[in-house]
Amino acid sequence: MSISTPNDYLERVYAGLLGKCIGIYAGHPFELWGYDRIVAELGEINYYVNDHFNSPVVTTDDDLAGMLTFLRAIPDYGYSKEVTAEQIGNVWLNYLVEEQTVLWWGGRGMSTEHTAYLNLKSGITAPASGSIETNGHLVAEQIGSQIFIDGWAMVAPGDPDLAASLASRGASVSHDGEAIYGAQIVAVMEAMAFVEPDINTCLDIAVSYIPSDSTIASLIREVREWHAKEPDWYRCLEWLNSNYGYDRFRGTCHIMPNHGAIIMSLLYGDNNFQKSLMIANTSGLDTDCNAGNVGCFLGIKNGLDGIEEDADWRGPISDRIYLGGGDCGRAITDAVRESYDIANMHRRMNGMETLNPKNGARFHFEMPGSVQGFRAEASETPLVLNNISGHSLLGERALALQCNGLRAGKFARTATPTFIPQEFLEPSQDTSHPLVASPSLYSGQTVQAWVSAASDNPLDVICRLDIRIYGADDQLKIIPGRPVTLSPGQATEISWEVPDTGGHPIADIGVGVSSLETTSATVYLDALTWTGEPRLTLANPEDGSALWQRAWTNGADSFMPVKSTDGDNVGSAYFIAQNFGRGLLLQGSRDWRDYRVVSSMAATTAKAFGLAARVQGMRRFYALLLENPNRAALVRVYDDDVTRLAGCELEWSVDINYTFDLQIQGNVLRASLNDIQLFEVEDEDTRLDCGAIAYLVEEACVLSASVEISPVL
Repeated sequence: MSISTPNDYLERVYAGLLGKCIGIYAGHPFELWGYDRIVAELGEINYYVNDHFNSPVVTTDDDLAGMLTFLRAIPDYGYSKEVTAEQIGNVWLNYLVEEQTVLWWGGRGMSTEHTAYLNLKSGITAPASGSIETNGHLVAEQIGSQIFIDGWAMVAPGDPDLAASLASRGASVSHDGEAIYGAQIVAVMEAMAFVEPDINTCLDIAVSYIPSDSTIASLIREVREWHAKEPDWYRCLEWLNSNYGYDRFRGTCHIMPNHGAIIMSLLYGDNNFQKSLMIANTSGLDTDCNAGNVGCFLGIKNGLDGIEEDADWRGPISDRIYLGGGDCGRAITDAVRESYDIANMHRRMNGMETLNPKNGARFHFEMPGSVQGFRAEASETPLVLNNISGHSLLGERALALQCNGLRAGKFARTATPTFIPQEFLEPSQDTSHPLVASPSLYSGQTVQAWVSAASDNPLDVICRLDIRIYGADDQLKIIPGRPVTLSPGQATEISWEVPDTGGHPIADIGVGVSSLETTSATVYLDALTWTGEPRLTLANPEDGSALWQRAWTNGADSFMPVKSTDGDNVGSAYFIAQNFGRGLLLQGSRDWRDYRVVSSMAATTAKAFGLAARVQGMRRFYALLLENPNRAALVRVYDDDVTRLAGCELEWSVDINYTFDLQIQGNVLRASLNDIQLFEVEDEDTRLDCGAIAYLVEEACVLSASVEISPVL
């Protein structure tokens, strides 16, 4: 088969990812309900029903987080089409924070993915980690294989061979048998959706990749037969539940009935996004998973126009995606950003240049209808956001901020989150997949925005950047930047160094519009981004706030704030402890490259402890360590490869403070202890070129007062 990338590939990736998000968010509130209960309490599901549950539309979910996290194997291992199951398993170990992020942590034998993770952790590499031989049929053939699979299809547009192979490798980390076949069906159908408009043709090609005598193949044949003779999808659902229901295929959530629901929804959905999602969600079973796969397929096949045909599915989600995981600064993201990442994976895999619109700006609004997480805040001044063509000096599109009734001294504000949004802090929020996230923006970094005023504005307008922080008692507080006056038709770049927040996490970044007189006006936001290393101190504030603690991604057994009273540790402090093996307490992002990290620590007991820099997950970092007995070391860790870059004999004792100082500039590392330089090395390995900071504790308990991060001068 001749393979060529469709001209509208990027937009179809975006539509596919949006379709998956919409399906997941729509189906999440009533996940695992049955048809009868859904219809009785909610009726047919034709739109979001989150208001019924008093919950936000956008939520955390293993389907989305798993898909985007496991796909990181492609850039992590050189953009190779031959990425192995073992390497994908390494990605699991690196980016998952045990018992906290991405997966349903239901326990060994209960959760297929948790079982596989424990196998990986114990040294059983993929694909054995997910095999029937290791885990048995019942565990290995649950639903998880197909819910994470869409990304492998989106990097293989029109290439069913590659999609089937990647899907098999990705699924085999945790699944086997019929679950592999189900994953391949979904992946091949989605890969073909880029180039083939007919659903049945996509399905024909997909089933050619699995054994004809498999149970999945039989299921698909029978669903197609039902569709040919019975126009009522509910009658098909009754048959499906009777012949392929959970009573026939045991376990926590078997793939068979759910795969049947996906095929049924696509066949009976008449190529319509809304109708297909209605069937997938109203049918019950694992609604968010099934609707996510259905939405992704139809998003790819029919594009943005297909999603927007009936209802405003996009508006309530505003492109927002929340991931969680050990790549801590990546947790707060959006569908545009992730779509470009996926498309660039495909491009790199095929020797093409990457796409970096508007000089690589974080928010560029180049996808039609995109807002990248920005929402208008309720205020006295109504504000409407619209993605429009034109009015961009850097690209093709911009975000229009249309303000009606601007008032002197009052700012209409739009913002996008950089940390855990306030709605996730409500007691009613579902915590089955808690949002584990570090902020993506920090004090000392420089925010840049390119804005212009509409030429037909009647008066000058005032524009400013601002941030909101979780301040004293975790109340949101605005910190404004310097206002800039824009005359009608004027364009400018606003640059602002984020001020010191006292260690309080930054909740969002915003743009405000005001005027000196009452008027209506439009301002175009062309792009917004930030650069540079932070300049900040992270400590335990003394003002009643608590969210500072959630800004740390906790990959250790214990992280507990405490007020220290000894003379060497006066002020705020916290304990970090790890019972067995190695634990990390992380904060920061991959925006950080050349910086210095300093912290004073005392261990009550330790096999090893210290500071890590350029942290890219739980198993990829540099670290300055004190080791028992009486050694200091500078190490590079990348998966199972632990390289000692430098080391020396050094006598140290528990209960004594040591100031760790680790500086990285380019590939040169300098490490000091108590202001005495121990090591200076040049590392030829370039994989760790950026990343967060972390405390490292190995069978240790450590007290730290604070940590300081600053640019290397």
